[in-house]
Amino acid sequence: MSTRFSRRSAALLSLLMLGLLVGCDKDKDVEPPAELVNFKSSLTVDRAWNVSVGGGESVLRLGLAPAVDGATVYVAGRKGEVLALQADTGKVLWRTRIAGAISGGPGAGLGLVLVGTSNGEVVAFDQQSGEQRWRVKVGGEVLSAPAVAADAVIVRTVAGRLLGLSRDSGAELWREEQQIPRLTLRGAAAPVVAGSTAVCGFDNGRVVAVETRNGEVLWDQLVAAPRGRTELERLVDIDATVKVSGLDVFVAGFQGRVAMLALDSGQSWWSREISSHRGLDVDDESVYVSTASGEVIALRRRSGVELWRQDGLRLRGLSAPVASGSYVAVADFEGYVHWLDAASGAFVARIKAGGRVSNAPIKAGELVIVQDDEGRVTAFRPRV
Repeated sequence: MSTRFSRRSAALLSLLMLGLLVGCDKDKDVEPPAELVNFKSSLTVDRAWNVSVGGGESVLRLGLAPAVDGATVYVAGRKGEVLALQADTGKVLWRTRIAGAISGGPGAGLGLVLVGTSNGEVVAFDQQSGEQRWRVKVGGEVLSAPAVAADAVIVRTVAGRLLGLSRDSGAELWREEQQIPRLTLRGAAAPVVAGSTAVCGFDNGRVVAVETRNGEVLWDQLVAAPRGRTELERLVDIDATVKVSGLDVFVAGFQGRVAMLALDSGQSWWSREISSHRGLDVDDESVYVSTASGEVIALRRRSGVELWRQDGLRLRGLSAPVASGSYVAVADFEGYVHWLDAASGAFVARIKAGGRVSNAPIKAGELVIVQDDEGRVTAFRPRV
């Protein structure tokens, strides 16, 4: 199967994955998603603001999620709209639109805002004005946010390429290619820049770190090796964006592991057999993971020892979690955002954001910002 998915093939794979995740066959009943249970809220969450940028079909698994840089939030919609918003108020600072379907982004920083398209283009805008700076083809659909480094724009395509582009013109400076299995989940991890290093996960279960200036591979670490007899059983995609915190890299893979790696060498400090295709977040003490089966697990940051497990959201198609102070927020396939106590995993609040949320919420100061698959963007402010 090609890594370039048509809508039909994406839909087929979604059905295959559903069968895998619930562990059913024709002779067994399909396990339904967990029903939400009422609880006494101990945290009040207010809607600070909302805006709509338009969405797409959920089966497309688009990589559209808000980005924050300083006091500004950037959002993009499937139909080509890109907005810069004042984080505290949601006031529109600028708005622009491109011809074409946006499939990944935005990424923002160092004067640029970047999006990727379904027809394999990257478009750069001036961060202050929204004026288009350049637009280039990169040879593959872009399903994640490009990242901005001091000396290059870093882009990951579904074809397994990690590209370094000129910040001034978009011209290709270097490329790193990884071999991609014939069958993969639809999605692509976003590259993360830490100083002069870019780190990215791939569909073959590997995490690669490169020098942003010239693409030189600094290390290449296999996090999860394929296992099983069928191509479906051997899926080990790392579609979730890695988290870099200090000198540590945290990564989660589907049918693989959650692991902590050293930023300078890729050495694995610990790993745990946990399957996740949506990802994780970290704070000073813990790692929070949304599993493929819909559990939220907290692990001790330094050792990977499990601290708690919340299974009340099983099979609800969870987004990656976001750590926000004393709480962890995670969204689901019905558009609910659930707040959990970071110390115990207990539910403390729940609020409806809109429709299905596939991509991770983000933190902007005290706000948690969520974009649903229909392009509705909502900022929530917990009263703490």
